Amino acid sequence: MARSNKERTEATRLALIEAARRLFVEKGYAETATPDIVAEAGVTRGALYHHFEDKKALFRAVLEHEAQAVAARIETVSLPAGSPREALLFGASAYFDAMAEPGRTRLLLLEAPAVLGFSGAGAIDRDNAEDTLKEGLSALLGPDIEAARLAALTGLLSAAFDRAAIAIEAGGDRKVYEAAIADLLDGLRA
Repeated sequence: MARSNKERTEATRLALIEAARRLFVEKGYAETATPDIVAEAGVTRGALYHHFEDKKALFRAVLEHEAQAVAARIETVSLPAGSPREALLFGASAYFDAMAEPGRTRLLLLEAPAVLGFSGAGAIDRDNAEDTLKEGLSALLGPDIEAARLAALTGLLSAAFDRAAIAIEAGGDRKVYEAAIADLLDGLRA
């Protein structure tokens, strides 16, 4: 059965994202050239520029795809928990599971800020996971927490999750980092 034009367009876009991901993980953003990406994807250079303004726009699409996968993993795993604390701990565990995907930590936590800057990388995080973490913290800390403090705590805890993921990727003991996250959450409630 023949695919529609829309299906072919989406297949080409996805092929570019997947090829770029492989190369960005293997070589890094700076060392990956667009001719390598189109060769890996099996498409023309024109197809690349039809879908993406430039290499940076393609990189952003790769990051968005990765961040969406992380957020989906957290959402599916953290929902069944009973208390807000349990939900946050299940969410942290799901985050570490999702970040264990080969290359994901490098892309989202090391390459993204280097290429897009802190605010560009942070925007992708805000669009995909920050609201879930903020809701969990709000449930944990109660309705009286002021919005500015909740926003600050959300950013700080998110940074702690990211730092733990980098350490785990480098060989750190995941159980130790999960226990440390539990300690941080318990400290917030104290």
